[in-house]
Amino acid sequence: MRTIDFSPMFRNSVGFDRMAQLADAALRSPTASNAPAYPPYNIEKVSEDDYRITMAVAGFAEKDIDVTVNQNSLIVTGKVEKTEESEGRQFLHRGIAERAFERRFELADFIKVTGADLENGLLHISLVREIPEEAKPRKIQVRSSVPAIEGKKAA
Repeated sequence: MRTIDFSPMFRNSVGFDRMAQLADAALRSPTASNAPAYPPYNIEKVSEDDYRITMAVAGFAEKDIDVTVNQNSLIVTGKVEKTEESEGRQFLHRGIAERAFERRFELADFIKVTGADLENGLLHISLVREIPEEAKPRKIQVRSSVPAIEGKKAA
């Protein structure tokens, strides 16, 4: 079974089309045992509406890393450019991989990337949840369409 039928849940909901897309993407992605482990990363909740992704990117400089937001996807790629100086080096042990990578993170609605900093081989990506005023809960007044009877005030 490769697809999940969410139609029973959609009977009581409106606008959750993206949930089916996320489930399909999760099923298409490699299994946990085959998932790439490079580079390692942490996702932490800093405060109620602030988050941070920290990736270990030893050997990469600012120019080697690209952070892109495309709709609700955060894509982090890294590729070290080989120079003539680095081509001539001979390693006895090479523990710092410096291999190209691409990591994708699905962002929830209203999550914005506010910045990225590279410090001591760690890439810190700051995110914040900004809910616009029109998306916040609001009270809807209920009006009666029945006219009031003359001489009596409607309750």
